[in-house]
Amino acid sequence: MEQIALDMPALLSWAFPRLAGDRERLAPGGLVAKMREGGRLLHAALGPDAVDLAAAFESDTVRGWGAMAIGAAPGLPIAHRLDKLRVFADDRHFAVREWAWLSLRPHVIGELQAALAQLPEWSADSSHNVRRFASEVTRPRGVWSGHIPELKAAPHLGMPVIEPLFADPSRYVQDSVGNWLNDASRTQPAWVLGVCDGMATESQATERIRLRALRTIGRRLSP
Repeated sequence: MEQIALDMPALLSWAFPRLAGDRERLAPGGLVAKMREGGRLLHAALGPDAVDLAAAFESDTVRGWGAMAIGAAPGLPIAHRLDKLRVFADDRHFAVREWAWLSLRPHVIGELQAALAQLPEWSADSSHNVRRFASEVTRPRGVWSGHIPELKAAPHLGMPVIEPLFADPSRYVQDSVGNWLNDASRTQPAWVLGVCDGMATESQATERIRLRALRTIGRRLSP
């Protein structure tokens, strides 16, 4: 709520005085639109330097613009975008971590196979923030973002990314994986039931994931 209420044009003028003339481009639209526009402005004015400059700011909103600038850069392969996004995906502030995956999301939708080839490495990362990123950015339906039609129709394509997380010790990751499967259950409920029945490890982690994954199916089956 604080970020929604924030005067982003004023913040842009303070953080990057040379962009003060473009400040009103951040006035219209919702929160995500403003953040994307901030990323576009930084990339257009500062090019590759935008990322390092934004990452150094104390303001989580400015760091979020830095993450969005990576998504705004044209022509970068998925692997390059991921490399640049890692610092934001593992940021200390949860909002910046959200902007990181939202920045990449349009490219995942457009280049799904390339993304799925890169992200299993993120699922094995030592940082729970990075592991959660891998799950969030590939959610079939997602939040505040476009859907991924291929994963809605064939969620099994995402298994190399999410299956390594089925017993993840982090509740932060467990929530995301459960939500991933719940997304898939809206279009492929039988597949999700099979995945949950087949989870090899019996633990608090897998049980928590199952409960989140089956909450929509459970409502459908309730008398």
